[in-house]
Order: sequence, then C-alpha cells, then structure tokens
Amino acid sequence: MTAPTLPGLEPAPTPVAPRPGSRAARMALPRSIDVLKEIAAEYGVCVRPLAMRRTDLNTGLTEVIDLPCGATREDKCAPCAKKNRRLRQAQIREGWHRDDEPLPPPEPATEEQKALVLLRGHLEFSRDEASRASQWDQVTDLDEAIQEVEEAIAAEGLRGRVAPQHSTDDEDQGEEDSGRRRKRSTRRRQDAPDLPRRKVERRTVGKTYAAPDGSTYRPSMWLTLTLDSYGPVRPDGTPVNPARYDYRRAAWDAVHFPRLLDRFWQNLRRCEGWNVQYAGCVEPQRRLAPHAHFAIRGTIPRDVLRTVAAATYHQVWWPSVDVQRYTLDRPPIWDEQAAAWVDPDTRAPLNTWSEALDTIDDDPDAEPVHVVRFGAQVDARGVMPGTEDAERTIRYVTKYITKHTGDVHKIISGRQRAHLDRLWQELQVTPCTDRCANWLLYGVQPKGSHAKLKPGRCKGKAHQRDTLGIGGRRILISRDWSGKTLSDHKHDVRAWVRALLGVSVGLDGVEDQGATVKPVRHAWELARPDDPDVPAMAHRLLRSISERARWRSELLAAKDRAAQLPQTGSRTEADGATGERL
Repeated sequence: MTAPTLPGLEPAPTPVAPRPGSRAARMALPRSIDVLKEIAAEYGVCVRPLAMRRTDLNTGLTEVIDLPCGATREDKCAPCAKKNRRLRQAQIREGWHRDDEPLPPPEPATEEQKALVLLRGHLEFSRDEASRASQWDQVTDLDEAIQEVEEAIAAEGLRGRVAPQHSTDDEDQGEEDSGRRRKRSTRRRQDAPDLPRRKVERRTVGKTYAAPDGSTYRPSMWLTLTLDSYGPVRPDGTPVNPARYDYRRAAWDAVHFPRLLDRFWQNLRRCEGWNVQYAGCVEPQRRLAPHAHFAIRGTIPRDVLRTVAAATYHQVWWPSVDVQRYTLDRPPIWDEQAAAWVDPDTRAPLNTWSEALDTIDDDPDAEPVHVVRFGAQVDARGVMPGTEDAERTIRYVTKYITKHTGDVHKIISGRQRAHLDRLWQELQVTPCTDRCANWLLYGVQPKGSHAKLKPGRCKGKAHQRDTLGIGGRRILISRDWSGKTLSDHKHDVRAWVRALLGVSVGLDGVEDQGATVKPVRHAWELARPDDPDVPAMAHRLLRSISERARWRSELLAAKDRAAQLPQTGSRTEADGATGERL
C-alpha cells in the first residue's frame, strides 16, 4: 500500500516542451540582435560606436568611420571596458619592476629659446616701468606684445609658461577672495606620531639585492590601505548594530579619502628619501568603505609602511556641520534682489563662504571639522618580477575597474540593501566641495552660490548611489611610473602589431603619419544616426565583426611565422598585442 502524499508536497510536474509554432516556442528562440552583440563582444567590437564623418580637405572625399566609445564600465560597453582593463594591466606591468628611470632628463635649451625668454624679460621690465608711470596705453600694448612672445615660446618647444598672466582689475573683482591665501598651521597634531624627514633623491627605482650565488634581483611590493572602523560588522559587511554605526564619519572619510592617499605618498617619500612610485585602484570593501590596492616599485620595510600609515592624516578646515539648520523639505530660499540665499522665515541672508572661513581664522581654538585617518589594517608583501604571483596581483588590482563602485559587491539580502541606503542617505547631505549645494542645509552659502543650487541634489559624483562617496579617479598611477600615458601604451601596442604584420597603414585604414609621411588634412564631425550616409547600427556591427575576424586571423598567422624565427619582441609586448584583440 502506497502512503498518501501530503498536500503541498506533490512532486513537481515534468516540464513539457512548448508546442511548435506557439508563442512560448517562439520566445524560447534566441534573438538575433542579442547574438550579434554577443559575437561583437567576443571579437572585441564596440557595441555602441560613434559614427564620425571624415572629410578629406584636399580631395573632398567624405566617409563615415566608426570610432569606439571608449567606455570604462561593462554596463555601458563590455568590449571597450575590457580593452581599457587590459591596457591598464599592461601599464602596471611595464612600470612595476623597472630597473631604470622611465623619464630621461630634459634636453638643454636652444639659443633661440633663450633669446625668446630674454625678450620676455625685457618686455616685463618695460611693462613694470609703464605701470609705475601710469601709462596705461603702453601697458596695453606691452600686454599684447607679451602674449605674442608667449605664443612664440610655446611654438619653439618650451613646456609651460615663463610667468603667469597679468590680471586686470575687472578679473580681480570677479573672483571671491582674490589675492588672499588662507594659511593653516603646518604643526603636526599631538595625537599623531612624528616622522623623519629626508631630502628626496631624484630616483624612482628600488634597492637591488644580491643572492649568495652572486646573482642580483630587485623585488617590488604590493600594499593595501584601509580606513578606520565605524562599528562591528558581520561577515556580509553589514553593521551588527546599525543605530550605533557611525555613518556620518564613514561618509566624510569616503569623500576625503583621495586627499588622505596623497598625504600618505608625500609622507612616505619624505620618510624614505626617494621618489616612491605606485600604481593602484580604489574600490569599496564589503562594508562599503573605500580601500586601495597599490603596486609599489622597489621595497620598503613593513614597519615603515605601518608607521607612515599611522602618522598620516588629513584635516578638513571647513565650516562646522554639527547642527543641520535646515531640512530637504524646507531649505533656504534665493532672494533675487539681494542675490543671496536667505532664511525662509526671517529673510536674513546666510553667511557667505568667506565669512564662515573668517570665523574659523579668528578663533584661536578652532578645530578642523573632520580628520581622516587610516585604519590599523595595513597589508604589505613582496612580489618577485616575472612570477605568476606578479601577474595574479596585477589582475587583482584591476579586478573591479570595469564596474561601478556600487556594483562591486552584489546586494543579496535586505540587510545589505538597508546598509547601502543608510550610507547613501548620509552622503546626500554631506558636503563634497566648497561649492556643494549641501552647505545651504548648514546655514552657509557655498562658494560661487547661485539660484540653481538644490540642497540634497548636488550633481557631484560623491553623492551618487553608484559611487558611494568615491567621486574622484579610481585608478591612481604616479607620474614616473612608466613614463607614458595611457595613449602612449595604446600606441605601443598598435605599433607592435603593425610591425608584426609588416604594414605601414593603420588598422583603421588611415595612413600612419610618421615623420617621413606628409600628414593628411581631414575635417571630422559627428554624424547623426538619421543621416542618409550613415548605415544602420546592425550593418556597422556586422562589418566591424568581419574586419576584426580577418585581423585576428592575420595576427595569429603572423605570430605563427614569427615563432619560427629568432625572438625579437618581448613577451609583454606580445601579451599586450593579443590583449588588444586587433
């Protein structure tokens, strides 16, 4: 006898295939446009290219060329985001374990350049004399001559300006606090340990070590810096007690985290006595507080790194935000006649930004409104060049650069969603800059205030839900890391591919404009999607996929031929070229 099945526990019915020709059967078929975009992503083709119309000014020939959108986020364009990630990996790889200086010293100035600078000095002397004699017509003529000489100096090949431009009285009146620089005490805080200060040498490479067998090696390091704790958290990153979790300090620390990182590298270079180079990424932890991973060229003792992190802080000298005088429902209002923000009840104007800072300057016992510090957790370890550990670390540093900050950790529970909402609500009322509209909530008119400000709706990236307070750049690379910009690294990869294929024409059909090739004059403009000479998006994607497929076949065939010959290129270049998927 078979026991009866309890109600609600019957076995699930066996799925039945939909009837051929029915709506369910049609919906089960893949969409052709989705397959097209999937193949485009597989071949590295931008799925939302920009149609640019290029006109040859000599012949009048006009053609429409698709340029990649260059997005850095996967939710916008996955192929472009992955290409940018591979390019960043190549940039970190090239500069991490260098044993030579990336940038050569500047070339000596020519006699023509020196003569132009000397002429600039004579004009400055004449202008000063005319200004003292109140000969303003001559001052105007000399300013025009100075501008011409400055343009000639720039055309001659000198970097920067010899001297700043002379400002007029009208320009001085247009800027608030013009000519006044507020000075803050550089005296270190009593609760921060002192650090040794050495003269920084002009070198960027680390120390070389000798092994017992006589060989030499130059290791580098990997470093992780985190912020302080705001309360106990669970393994999923949510606070144990949300009511006691310090969301206000978490929001302020996230907004000013980039300044704290700048202070850390300044202190580390002064403490070590050489120009330490770094390349890393800023991303949120599971608790949604930002932390940073860095690849450091050379080695530094771990005790020194922990000491410098403990002694590093950043003080925010802004008006007090202890009391929020207004709410989002009843903010201050704009007075057209006074051209200022006023109290909605008393119509009294709010303190301007200069007045608020003057109050801080006049108070001898004034304290910074916020102080940002690192947490006690500082992870550092050595990495040897050319090892799998080095490649794995590079992939880890660039792991999340293709995602929004808010999408790094998936929200899978209501507790995590509530934690994110609380932090975001605090960020909405936290001032991000001296021009942030949120200052109106605390009774202060921001710098350069105007009638279009809306408290709680500042357009700064720090207030967005996708960024979680990380409003600046997430990729941080020092200037002397590889001696190249991202465009230079991209050009190197394309040059290697062209040399491998034995072609002198760019992969987009444009002639390579080298030193011996006469540049082609073109006029570029953005084409509209409804223009008659712009093909449909699907046609353009199909054409780009075909081109990429042929390029990939030619590249693989060229690499097979090169593999049978003596190696002339480095493995890094080959990996970079393959990563570009040209």
